[in-house]
Amino acid sequence: MGEVYQKGKLAKKASYQLLNYTTDEKNDALLFISNQLIEEKDLIIKENKKDLQSGKENGLSASILDRIMLDEKRIEDMASALKELVKLKDPVGEVVEEMEKENGLKIRKKTVPIGVMGMIYEARPNVTIDAASLALKTGNSIVLRGSSSAKQSNMALVNTIHRALDKSVLPRDAVQLIEDTSRETAKELFHLKEFLDVLIPRGGKGLIDTVVKEATVPVIETGAGNCHLFIDETADREMAINISLNGKTQRPSVCNALETILIEKNWFDQHGLSLLEALHNNAVEIYGDHTVCSCFSFAKEATEEDWYTEYSALKISIKVVEDVIDAISHINTYGTKHSEAIITENKENAELFLSGVDAAAVYHNASTRFTDGFEFGYGAEIGISTQKLHARGPMGLNALTSVKYFIYGDGQVRK
Repeated sequence: MGEVYQKGKLAKKASYQLLNYTTDEKNDALLFISNQLIEEKDLIIKENKKDLQSGKENGLSASILDRIMLDEKRIEDMASALKELVKLKDPVGEVVEEMEKENGLKIRKKTVPIGVMGMIYEARPNVTIDAASLALKTGNSIVLRGSSSAKQSNMALVNTIHRALDKSVLPRDAVQLIEDTSRETAKELFHLKEFLDVLIPRGGKGLIDTVVKEATVPVIETGAGNCHLFIDETADREMAINISLNGKTQRPSVCNALETILIEKNWFDQHGLSLLEALHNNAVEIYGDHTVCSCFSFAKEATEEDWYTEYSALKISIKVVEDVIDAISHINTYGTKHSEAIITENKENAELFLSGVDAAAVYHNASTRFTDGFEFGYGAEIGISTQKLHARGPMGLNALTSVKYFIYGDGQVRK
């Protein structure tokens, strides 16, 4: 049997063992991992540099290299996030519903681990730590399959996790990494129903679409982030500019960064040039409709594809629209159901937008950059779900549990 089958089998066995550990024992394991990350940060950075060098030689973009890069601060942030995760309530074993029937049967609905999670992701090696730690906290085992662009980093991180788990009572087999990053192993993971209970893709639209289309394992779709900002007629000028710059430039490579700005035509007539100049002065390439291009020489004409595009770079598409209804229509046509925002002082338009836009997270007078498990108080996140069943939005601990019915009787039989 190949690597995927063997590691899936080990993870399945470990998932049954994990059912026997207490919250304290799981938390101790997370603290061991946190400390091990700090102890081995030099080794991790050394291996990460191999990926960065290889990425440069293969012509990877600056935004992708930024996703791959691990420095001392990012490793320390991961270690700190693990300590914060320890402080969070363990969702496993919670009684969410209970009843007693007329015949004396006592029925309790309790949260339980999902079992074995598969995670297939691109670039970001920090996902290795986020996914593994969330899985362990919720009593799940996990099979990780990163991309070739971060192979050395992922191997170093999983080795660090294993050395930490060896100091704990939890089985090291609870965290598995598929080291062969070929397409064949990805396809094998898609169909590993014998061992995987769920598969979570995290990456670009191409990866996610492929997993959703081809996988026979149940999938939680973490969609690409073609996020929009609509600037309404009553929007405060400074607020609109500040939120636009934050959404696009604070970290352009992430999925909750802005990709399109829609501007109500009266606001654009009064303040549009100021916004365009602010973006341009911050090195943002602007792809605009006819109205935008006619008044700003640095703007390039947007194509139909631009409205669908998640740039993940210092690029943005801008369109002038009639009103909030026009903005909602555009977003529901081109968006990816991730995060959308409106800037307005009109409460009716705000509520119309928040209710009418089909997205996991909707914002009024705030940046889309807050769509994040940590910002929402979940600790680390395993992804941001853009589907509507099982989980939606940032997926923290509760999203990684299922339910089980516990029925207690004293000899009842059904008549």
